[in-house]
Amino acid sequence: MWSDTLRSTHVLVVDDEELYRRALERILRRVGHEVTMARDASEALAAVVDAASSVPFDLVLCDVKMPGINGLELVRQIHEFQPDLPCIVITGFGSAEASIEALRAGAYWYLEKPFEQERLDVVRRLVEQAIEHGQLKLENRRLQNALESKYQFDNIVGQSGPLMHLLSLVEKVADKESTVLICGESGTGKELIARALHYNSHRADQPLVTVNCGAIPEELLESELFGHVKGAFTSATHDRPGRFALADGGTIFLDEIGDMSPNLQVKLLRVLQERTFEAVGSSKTTQVNVRVLAATHRDLPKLIEEGGFREDLYYRLNVFPLTVPPLRERREDIPLLVQHFLEKAAEDCGLPVESISDTALKALALHSWPGNIRELQNTVERLAILASGGEITADHLPEELRGAPAGPQTPATTLPEDGLSLTAAVDDLERDLIQQALERTAWNKNRAAQLLGMNRTTLLEKIKKRGLVQPDSV
Repeated sequence: MWSDTLRSTHVLVVDDEELYRRALERILRRVGHEVTMARDASEALAAVVDAASSVPFDLVLCDVKMPGINGLELVRQIHEFQPDLPCIVITGFGSAEASIEALRAGAYWYLEKPFEQERLDVVRRLVEQAIEHGQLKLENRRLQNALESKYQFDNIVGQSGPLMHLLSLVEKVADKESTVLICGESGTGKELIARALHYNSHRADQPLVTVNCGAIPEELLESELFGHVKGAFTSATHDRPGRFALADGGTIFLDEIGDMSPNLQVKLLRVLQERTFEAVGSSKTTQVNVRVLAATHRDLPKLIEEGGFREDLYYRLNVFPLTVPPLRERREDIPLLVQHFLEKAAEDCGLPVESISDTALKALALHSWPGNIRELQNTVERLAILASGGEITADHLPEELRGAPAGPQTPATTLPEDGLSLTAAVDDLERDLIQQALERTAWNKNRAAQLLGMNRTTLLEKIKKRGLVQPDSV
């Protein structure tokens, strides 16, 4: 048995008969448990509340028949306050009906009086198992809360307009049952958005199962998705559930859906339509309750035109489309991301960095980042290693970041003696580049967007945000 601290385990014994209270106290203390006793449910509830702020209980042992609130109702009330606290009920009349009633009330198990000598080992083992079960539940809940916290919206780094727009859409659809198609270039954080969708939905306490459709060979992907039965193929020595079965009740995230073969696209279409499938080698139809999230870096409409993707599957997946903007369309987030990745490098790799120079940070902000956030994170970690705990300067930057920044440029800005706001400077630079692109294309927004390497919708949002107006329309 394990515990999250080195303290001895703490057990609450509740029984209106002193004889049995003392008997259980002796049994439990002999094997190292700390014991608190209560004569009725009222004392027990008060003890649970008081202990929660100091040394919480790991287990409650309570008699069923007590004056006032009986043991089964006590279990229910305890679980309203501490849902993970295991309870064992004690009954003087062993029967199937009594045990079923105890379990329905939320008890871990039940014990029958009297506690005879030959049954003491059974009592001790049951107590140990119940405590370990409660600690496992508590640890699982802590991990679940940590995951939910990690994928809350305010833990997605950035404050740019395109990111805020995306997160507003994520917030609206997260708790719905709609299938979501997440599009975006490689490295933009599509999986992070998928996890935010799951952990902010009512399915958050159920599994999130991820499948990278582009990383699994076609001949294995069907079995990976739908499972197989023994003998389905040469190496199928036993039944194996697929990812859809494992995700039942929760969410399945199909990453790189654009790489799925036409044959499997047909089978996936059926799952989306009917929520049923057959394992490889089986004629038995399995029903699943699962929410489907999909992602791709590929242009699915173009793939459809080329015959590489089914149009009917696309419309099934594209119920609620989300597009994750590339990093070059949210440059104002780069300083925040750099700081975030420096802190992560310090925490995960022991690579603390004192600071980063304005010149180095500006160079990072002006780079086009074709690999997006993933490339930026790797670069920051490399810079942290090179800086060896000191300041990151322009000398630490790789060659491609020291030269002229990619894309349209303006003359270099001189850093004032008293410094400047990098975020504001980057914002001014972006405004100037947008203005240049619009003037060069006679305010043809499609062509201007192409010059700036962004989609038209993002350009329109930035024009509106910065109050840019075509001169002859004033």
